Amino acid sequence: MINSGTCLKIFASIAAIALFSSCKPKKLITQSPPVPVQTAPVQDATKPAPVAETDSDNDGIIDSKDNCPNKRGSAGNNGCPEVEAAEPSFNYKNILFEFNSSVLKTSSYIILDEIAREMKRYPNMMFNLHGHSSAEGSQTRNMTLSIDRATAVKSYLVTSGIEGRNLEAKGFGESIPLNSNNTEDAREQNRRVEIKKP
Repeated sequence: MINSGTCLKIFASIAAIALFSSCKPKKLITQSPPVPVQTAPVQDATKPAPVAETDSDNDGIIDSKDNCPNKRGSAGNNGCPEVEAAEPSFNYKNILFEFNSSVLKTSSYIILDEIAREMKRYPNMMFNLHGHSSAEGSQTRNMTLSIDRATAVKSYLVTSGIEGRNLEAKGFGESIPLNSNNTEDAREQNRRVEIKKP
């Protein structure tokens, strides 16, 4: 027969075993990350067919890129017509000379060089060179002087590469003054050659 002290020991041992077995470390349960669900790609709504852009002036440049959609033009000018430079008037009046001389004033060289450059752009154009004088001296002398002045301008232009057959030199003497002949400044303006188209 087991005495009560022994029973207590057995009971304490069983309780300790039960206690320790219930205190075992528990395994951590870990969850793996969720697997993304693969979905079928969303189909784009049916796109309408692209609308053909209009070219109102039929110049090959669509209206949205054409700065002049109602006028036929070129791509180089953004759809607008090419604009030609206006033809110069060639009505030059400031080709001046010294008193009683057909020698050009040096200030006239720059003007004549500019005129020659413009004339070269129109190689078939004819030009009139009109010589004039102030009122000092006789009419005969002034007529001769005006012709010599027109001829001096023609020679300068021919030397600059203008065809001589395109230039006609005429003298008008003192008959068409620009200004009155009352002052030296006014007379200087009258000693001139004007270039005009026929």
